[in-house]
Amino acid sequence: MSYTPPFTITPTILDLVSQISEAIGKLELLAPTAITPKLRKANKIKTITGTLAIEGNTLGIEKVTAILEGKRVMGSVREIAEVNGAIKVYDNLDNFDYKKLDDLLSAHKMLMGEILTKAGSFRTSNVGVGGEEGVVHVAPPYDRVPQLMGDLFDWLSSTDIHPLIKSSVFHYEFEFIHPFEDGNGRIGRLWQSLILYDWKPIFSAVPIESVIKESQQGYYDALEAAGSAGESTPFVAFMLQAILHSCEEELAVERDVPKTVPKNVPKNRQEKIIGLMQETSAVTIEQLAHACGVSDKTIKRDIARLKEEGRVERVGSLKNGHWKVR
Repeated sequence: MSYTPPFTITPTILDLVSQISEAIGKLELLAPTAITPKLRKANKIKTITGTLAIEGNTLGIEKVTAILEGKRVMGSVREIAEVNGAIKVYDNLDNFDYKKLDDLLSAHKMLMGEILTKAGSFRTSNVGVGGEEGVVHVAPPYDRVPQLMGDLFDWLSSTDIHPLIKSSVFHYEFEFIHPFEDGNGRIGRLWQSLILYDWKPIFSAVPIESVIKESQQGYYDALEAAGSAGESTPFVAFMLQAILHSCEEELAVERDVPKTVPKNVPKNRQEKIIGLMQETSAVTIEQLAHACGVSDKTIKRDIARLKEEGRVERVGSLKNGHWKVR
């Protein structure tokens, strides 16, 4: 192995790896059936919406869902093309080998094929990455990109570092190289998800991209901090914290909701719950239970059924988030 990206495994990073590994173990025990077609579809929609929203795409979950189902929606040509590309690439996630550079190029072609004439090919000009205060990063010269990407994938395929760290280091190094004309952020996040999914399939039920969307400025700040430090350590710590947060949110849901959701949940109560959520998106479980005259546990079962059917979604944390009715 001729090249090793610069990073430091700090006590904080080790602690985060330990906490995430513990949370993943609990998720695998609590949610042995989490990776179902329905839930994978729901999380794919969250992932696509989140990763595109980070790049400024304004099509929300409802429109992404409609496009996924083959329906026509109102939106700009570019935004719809971005959704189409993201759907295509996430549909093919199981077919990519994260250790192969050719697979990453194929993923970029799928993702950006409707937008770039040279999708799937490295950039042929020099670029600077902009921020609120102008250019915050000047990427390496375009003629160095093939060698840099080759070195990065050589490291990726040979290192024995923990997948949580490896995926985060790769993500930063990829963004630093900025190998494509456009779509670098989306591909970087996709490839980190792919590395994690290869390690633990339960990650298909943990939409990390949507968590990054909630901490979007922190994401950019971590990239900039790593650039200033000359190594990926600050970014690795940020990403691990985001992954831990995502796992903890999923654990909180799994602990609160009974594993067996009755098939005969009264439809009239479900409709009342939806109506109350439409009136007040921040309505709490306790308020719903009081309004419907049932227990908190019953409301949680009802909401679990509505989520399975794709009719409601929780946006943000359980404490500070809100409900979104599709």
